Amino acid sequence: MSQDSLKALYERFTGYLPDVVEELPSSGSHRRYFRLGRSGKTLIGVIGTSLEENRAFITISRHFRRKGLNVPMVLCESEDGYSYLQEDLGNDILFDMVSKGRESGYYSEDEKALLKRTVAELPRIQFLGGDGLDWSVCFPQEAFDARMVDFDLNYFKYCFLKATGLEFNEVQLQDDFEKFKADLLQEDENTFLYRDFQARNVMIRDGKPWFIDYQGGRRGPIYYDVASFIWQARSRFPEDLKQELIDSYLESLQQFRSVDAESFRSRLRLFVLFRTLQVLGAYGFRGYFEKKPHFIASVPYALQNLRALLQIPFDRYPYLNSVLQELSVKPELNVIQEDHRLEVQVYSFAYKKGIPADTSGNGGGYVFDCRSINNPGKYEYYRQFNGTDPEVIKFLEDDGEINRFLESVYALVDAHVERFIERKFTHLQVSFGCTGGQHRSVYCAEHLARHLADKFNIKLKLTHREMNIEKML
Repeated sequence: MSQDSLKALYERFTGYLPDVVEELPSSGSHRRYFRLGRSGKTLIGVIGTSLEENRAFITISRHFRRKGLNVPMVLCESEDGYSYLQEDLGNDILFDMVSKGRESGYYSEDEKALLKRTVAELPRIQFLGGDGLDWSVCFPQEAFDARMVDFDLNYFKYCFLKATGLEFNEVQLQDDFEKFKADLLQEDENTFLYRDFQARNVMIRDGKPWFIDYQGGRRGPIYYDVASFIWQARSRFPEDLKQELIDSYLESLQQFRSVDAESFRSRLRLFVLFRTLQVLGAYGFRGYFEKKPHFIASVPYALQNLRALLQIPFDRYPYLNSVLQELSVKPELNVIQEDHRLEVQVYSFAYKKGIPADTSGNGGGYVFDCRSINNPGKYEYYRQFNGTDPEVIKFLEDDGEINRFLESVYALVDAHVERFIERKFTHLQVSFGCTGGQHRSVYCAEHLARHLADKFNIKLKLTHREMNIEKML
């Protein structure tokens, strides 16, 4: 399946071929995503390798839209079912928009507001989304059941626990797993379990959360997604923020059922434990078996969550509790590894406000002057937009001048990055300046940042100074 199939689908839907086709970063699955557009109108094209997964996403999306939920509209699909077009929700991902809080452990009021708004939407997805949904389309299975619990507990046992070398009695552990499984499966409700409810799967458009990547959803208990979102290992939510997010969820939940807050929190605690074990299993498989260091580096954060959880023992599962207590304090698993990769900081700025200072103390790097490029800001119509908007992108790309400019920039900066990585340098700064710091410099900074992020294993921070935007790529 190639881009040509998406171009044909786009032409069938719009009546004309796209003049821009841009592949977007993969979410880790075999699905490929593209942004296709013409005259500023963009759509997202998807190519999937599983007909069942595509069918699940398309069916669930259309059901959710009928229920008034904020999900992308599926516009059309190919005859063979392997590709489809959906509404473009833009580029603002919640994960990026709360990056400062995640990195520092301190969340601003704006970041908190976005998180609360997101978790307050979850009951609508669970109850309205589950109402009338044909569960048979769910992939790979219809419901949260005993097999799913067994899969995830075994994932933890074999891919993480055994890989750490910790000695344990497998029979006693399995006895506690059986009790744990029975407790998790007490409810059998007709509510939608998102399965992967996390900040990377939430887009922000006009200040509101919109939701993607729910094709693995199924019928299941409401607690699972709350645990997934609030106890995500690397989010580093302070305890008081976790409680605020639970309160936001419970307030919204009252629309659909009366609930005792204390009972809810007690039940939620079981799913936080289950989700933590599941995450450790995933980290073990990706880190110990697939040798991906990023996942090993995430283990200490998951163990921090586990230690906090074990402050109140799980007395019903005494052997499991003792194993987890021992596991959570193993010194070699709790070393938060320093990230020694090269960090590249890319800025856009306005010359009239000065060139950005290099706060690393290293100096050097590049400052590129974008003022030779045709300026959309001199036209009244474009002043309301910036360099990430389709209107400005089309203006800048129409004559090809900015593409030639960036080709030269890429050649210089790529060589510099390669050399700095070889020499184990830690910092490089690249800045793009223009008249207002809103159009040409923003476009160039965005494109260089994404070019470097796709090409090199580096840390990358993008700052649009005059727009007061910072994000990590």
